[in-house]
Amino acid sequence: MLRQPDKATRGSAELHPGMEGLLFVNGSSDWDWKCRSGEGSSLPSRGSLPASAQFCRGFDRCHNSASRQAGFVTACLLFCGLFVCSRPAPAFAQEQGSVLYRQADAPTEQRLDDLLSRMTVEEKVRELDMYSGATGIMSAHSDSTHADPGAVFVPEKAQQLWGALGVGSIHDLNPTPEQYNAIQKWVIAHNRLAIPALFIEEGLHGFNNGTVFPAPIGLAATWDLKIAQQTGAVIASEARSTGVDMILAPVLDLGRDPRWGRVEEDFGEDPYLTGQMGLAYVRGAQGESLASDHTVVAEPKHFAGHGSPEGGTNTSPVHMGERELRTTMLPAFAEAIREGHAMAVMAAYHEIDGIPITDDPFLLKTILRQEWGFPGFVLSDLGAIQRLYTAHGVAASPQDAACMGIRAGVDMQFYDFDHAVFQNALIDCAHDRALPLADLDRAVRSVLRVKFELGLFDRPFVDPALKAKVYRSPEHLGLSLESARESMTLLKNDGPLLPLSKSTKRIAVIGPNAAVARYGDYEDEENGEHISILQGLRDLLPEATVTFDPGSNIPAAVETAARADVVILALGERQGISGEGFDRSCLDLPGNQEQLLEAVTGTGKPVVLVLENGRPLTIDWAEQHIPAILEAWYPGEFGGKAVAETLFGDNNPGGKLTITFPRSVGQLPDFYNADPSRVWKYVDASGQPLFPFGFGLSYTTFRYDRLAVQAPPPGSHGDVRVTVDVTNTGDRAGDEVAQLYVRENVGSVETPERALKGFSRIHLQPGETRSVTFLVPQRQLAVWNADNQWAVEAGRYTVWAGGSSRASLSTDFNLQP
Repeated sequence: MLRQPDKATRGSAELHPGMEGLLFVNGSSDWDWKCRSGEGSSLPSRGSLPASAQFCRGFDRCHNSASRQAGFVTACLLFCGLFVCSRPAPAFAQEQGSVLYRQADAPTEQRLDDLLSRMTVEEKVRELDMYSGATGIMSAHSDSTHADPGAVFVPEKAQQLWGALGVGSIHDLNPTPEQYNAIQKWVIAHNRLAIPALFIEEGLHGFNNGTVFPAPIGLAATWDLKIAQQTGAVIASEARSTGVDMILAPVLDLGRDPRWGRVEEDFGEDPYLTGQMGLAYVRGAQGESLASDHTVVAEPKHFAGHGSPEGGTNTSPVHMGERELRTTMLPAFAEAIREGHAMAVMAAYHEIDGIPITDDPFLLKTILRQEWGFPGFVLSDLGAIQRLYTAHGVAASPQDAACMGIRAGVDMQFYDFDHAVFQNALIDCAHDRALPLADLDRAVRSVLRVKFELGLFDRPFVDPALKAKVYRSPEHLGLSLESARESMTLLKNDGPLLPLSKSTKRIAVIGPNAAVARYGDYEDEENGEHISILQGLRDLLPEATVTFDPGSNIPAAVETAARADVVILALGERQGISGEGFDRSCLDLPGNQEQLLEAVTGTGKPVVLVLENGRPLTIDWAEQHIPAILEAWYPGEFGGKAVAETLFGDNNPGGKLTITFPRSVGQLPDFYNADPSRVWKYVDASGQPLFPFGFGLSYTTFRYDRLAVQAPPPGSHGDVRVTVDVTNTGDRAGDEVAQLYVRENVGSVETPERALKGFSRIHLQPGETRSVTFLVPQRQLAVWNADNQWAVEAGRYTVWAGGSSRASLSTDFNLQP
């Protein structure tokens, strides 16, 4: 709990209930009473109290030399304590209905000003802390992050934990609507200013036990912004129906080292694609207004550069200069914040050039707030502030770390320190001016602004009947299936072997990923329909004999394969090999899977390799010897159905890779948009990737022609207009992702060989031709030049259009900005 003086030291001045805003401070010899709110903000403003109470305003400055007479201080305490502090918090809160911050029609910034003027330092600091819900305030919990659905809120636990200071946010609860309402009602009634709590949970590709979507790396493979936006909207609506009003997603790191376990959480390696997918997700989650029953605050993470750690290991240092940071790692966040108006950001664990993110005012203040105008709040990643003390060695104590984080631009801790340690540290720093009042108020204002925007001060409760209407609705489940279908990415199809004939009689399904639905990290594989590849095939082909072998005993698996007409090998990764904290030094198929693959292929039977994994794998042998390879990533609860439909032709694959497949870990990092001075030559291997960014086959074929560019008039600042015709030259209807790449031929600084600047997923009937138009804003062509300024440079540019980053159809244009 927050520090209170020992009762024996109080003398005749007892601390009345509700006086938590006034603390004892140990002076050089005697205990002094001191106001801890800073600059006269510890009590309500003049005019909001009866005239008889306005005397208490003088107490705000009791630490001034003129008012440090013991008798005056004691009298002030007794008077103010009896008048204000001894009254129950609920009754006081009820009197606030007419004050400005309680008026729903008042401008948000005016409401914030009014509320801040009434808050003590202790109340402010409490807004910057996150509390665990399931284990802290409930009668029972199913695990450390989930309250038992039948559990009840325990007010006595809340009173002991929170007292009368309220609570900033609650996490790891995943409440029912009834649990949420009970907790929120108590919080509002038991803090002096009736400030509601913010409820925060995970929602990367599904909320709690709601609809399970493909993992983000699979969602990105759809290259479908509509589906990305709808996914964000569905996750938001299911979360908000339970009372949860903020989701820790999307992840906007660039996955540029596949050894890193969190690649599955990303949208891939490209800044433009990641920015567009992230923007779509944020727009879906936040909607037109946060003050609704179906939208939540989206929180892009991990700000910034987290996806390129040293050695590919999570939380390790990141090495890059400001130019690479601005041109590669930050654009996706800029889109989500400037265009999507994301109202929260998570600060990452790592350091860049020796500066930890949670102690970097250049990132958190200069870029995020001053340049981008970010109005929301910055949440520390779990323990990232603590790492200033425990890992980075830039803080001498927990107190230093806590104050450094807030001072640098973080606004809320995430289980970094014990609540008393964190809050007392900020109180002490504020009192000693080590934490400027402006920084404290900035953090509090940012958190409260989000609560106001969510409508929590005006409509804090949820309709318990809403969850039954939206949770796992048929429309939501249908979207998950559609997303899984569109994410299927065909990497090889010699023959073509695929699609397989539905008249196939004997099918062997072999491998550790065959009989389980792989969801990836941040999802429980017991949730949802969990349709495995094996189940999907048996459901689709009830007349066929579908035999399963897990592949743990290779000779037995070979026997199973030998009896089949076709073999489907379900290989890849699982939770515990891929995901947060599961980084790999080798990207080969794990365990015995490579030996299984080669042994089964030796039977001479037609083999289809289906991969479910969270990162690119080094499958050089498979690429040389297996006729058909389908990348399914982690495809969600209907993944097995989507895989089966794809293998047998009901779904024509149209997914494209959003991350490069290397041939070996020795060539890492390996991404398509490298600078032209990058050398792709090794004495012992090819430096070329196994499968390039943007690549993906179909059961039909496409032709690109008639590429044309219309540059804007000189000095007009207009868009560059690019058109290209795409024709389905095969005999099946199918989806193609038309991709546009651009290069500045000569620039003031070195720029990538080519960079994605536009894409469009289109559906074409056999023989159909469609003209695709890309409008490229000139700002997308800007470089961070040698003068450390953004500039669109005059000169010749080359564009390419095609079905991957290896597109060969090109033309030039001249730009005069």
